[in-house]
Amino acid sequence: MKQITHSGIAIDLVGRVLEIETDHFARVSLVTNENMLADEKGLIHGGFTFGLADYAAMLAVNHPNVVLTAANVQYIHPVKLGDILLALARVEKKEGQQRQVAVEIRVADNTVFHGQFTCLITNKHVLS
Repeated sequence: MKQITHSGIAIDLVGRVLEIETDHFARVSLVTNENMLADEKGLIHGGFTFGLADYAAMLAVNHPNVVLTAANVQYIHPVKLGDILLALARVEKKEGQQRQVAVEIRVADNTVFHGQFTCLITNKHVLS
């Protein structure tokens, strides 16, 4: 389980790596906190849920030059302060340097988010 992508990520914002099987699977956990609040009722902004899903997809590919090129997602249930999110990401299709990754996020036994992510392994870093 050696992480070779996105190593500079802040775990308190997008999650802690629990498991990686390179180019196959990743499991990532995120504990929601007050910095993620969208309102006074305890709603967590969906961007943090998406960030967890994106991070999990990148880890499932686990290549130093992997980038997200597209996403089709559904928010199924709201996430609230104190929720512990578990993201499960699985590489479903490989075509050359492109990967299709399915991500499901759960809070306990309830699915709160799922999406299909298109990832691309570039020949060099996107900022190079």
